[in-house]
Order: sequence, then structure tokens, then C-alpha cells
Amino acid sequence: MYICVCKAVSNHDIRRAVAQGADSFENLQMRTGCATCCGCCEQEARECFEASLESEARAVALPAAA
Repeated sequence: MYICVCKAVSNHDIRRAVAQGADSFENLQMRTGCATCCGCCEQEARECFEASLESEARAVALPAAA
């Protein structure tokens, strides 16, 4: 689903940016351009970013399968 229509940034793009190291919303904006045009998507983009950070943190914390 597109989060930022102006820059064509999807929720998948946000998750990918987090997986590749985006650790702040400002860094996400630099990587994707989301919420840098009209700003209508900023709240949803922030929510998706935070959820992606939490998901990434859980994935890193899981022990490797033996």
C-alpha cells in the first residue's frame, strides 16, 4: 500500500529502508523521500516506520535456529 503518494513510497519501501539501517524518521526521509512534499502522509509514515523498527528489533532479538 502506498503511504506517500507524492513520492510513491509504499509500506514495503519503509520496511526495506528500516531493514537496511534507517534508524530515525529523518534518515527514512532522506532514503525514501516520504513526507517531504505535501506532508499529508507524515503521521501514517511515522506509524509505519515505528512499527517497522519494532518488528526489526524483534527479528534481531530472536535466537538463531539450531
